[in-house]
Amino acid sequence: MSHTLDEITSQPACWARALRELPDHAPALPAPGERVVVIGCGTSLFMAQSYARLREDAGQGVTDVFAASEAKLDRPYDRVLAMTRSGTTTEILDALGRVRPGTRVTTITAVAGSPAARASDDVVCLPYADEVSVVQTRFPTTQLLLLRAHLGLPVERALADVTRALAEPLDAFVAASQISFLGTDWSVGLANEAALKVREAAAWWTESYSAMEYRHGPIAVAAPGRAVWSLAPLDADLVSRIEATGAHLRRGGLDPLAELVAIQRLAVALAELAGRDPDRPAHLTRSVVLAS
Repeated sequence: MSHTLDEITSQPACWARALRELPDHAPALPAPGERVVVIGCGTSLFMAQSYARLREDAGQGVTDVFAASEAKLDRPYDRVLAMTRSGTTTEILDALGRVRPGTRVTTITAVAGSPAARASDDVVCLPYADEVSVVQTRFPTTQLLLLRAHLGLPVERALADVTRALAEPLDAFVAASQISFLGTDWSVGLANEAALKVREAAAWWTESYSAMEYRHGPIAVAAPGRAVWSLAPLDADLVSRIEATGAHLRRGGLDPLAELVAIQRLAVALAELAGRDPDRPAHLTRSVVLAS
C-alpha cells in the first residue's frame, strides 16, 4: 500500500480532530466582516477558491483569491490568509513579503516552524494532517473542512459521507481514457483539484470546468470510453446532453468534499494501472522552492 492511500484513508480521523480543535484555531481565522485575500499554489489555490466562495456566500465579507505568484496585495485588506502545507513555497514567501503594513497575516500549514509560519501574525498548524507523499490529499481536505466549520456551515453530511467515499466503486472511471470533472458554486475549486490530483498521480488526461460552462465547448470531448464526474448535482438538460455523448457520467451524490476523497482514490488506482508511483510523481516535489 502507498503512503498516499494510507493518507487518503486517514481522512475521517483527521476531519474529526480538526473539528475538536476548532475552538483553539478560531481566533486566528478571518472574522466576519473582515476584507480578506486568500493565497495559495496548486492544490492550496483550489482550496482557496472553494473557501472564498463559501465565505462570501455565507455573508462574512469580501474574499478575494489569487495564486500567490499573481496576488494583488497592494489592495486594502484586513487579513491575508495563506494556505501552504510545507510553508516553504517560494511564491508564498514572496507574496508574504509584499503584504501592506498593518495587514494581519494568517497561515494555515502543517509545519509550525516553517518560513511562512514565521512570517505570519497567526498560525493554524495541522501537523497531524501532514503527508509523506508529494501528492496532497488529507491536508487540503482537513483544512477546508475546518474552514467550513469556522464559517458556521454544517459539516455533518461531509463527516458521514467521507466513510462512504472510501468504499465507492471506481471501475467505470479506471477504464476511462479521459475524465472531465465538473463543479458548481464552491465545488468548482474542488473540481479543479480533482483534475489536478489525477494528473499529478497518474499523468491521466483530465479537465475541470464549472458545470454550466461545460456545455460551452468542452462537452465536445465527451465520447464513449471517456467519463464525466460531477462533484455537485447537475440540471436535467446537462445530464441528458452528457448521456447523449456516450460518456460515462457520475452525478455527485455525496458531499462535494467527500466526492473529492473518492477521486483521490481514483488517482491512486490510475497511477497503479499506469505503473507510476503515486507517492513520488514524475517531475514533482513536495514543495516548489525556486532558485534565487
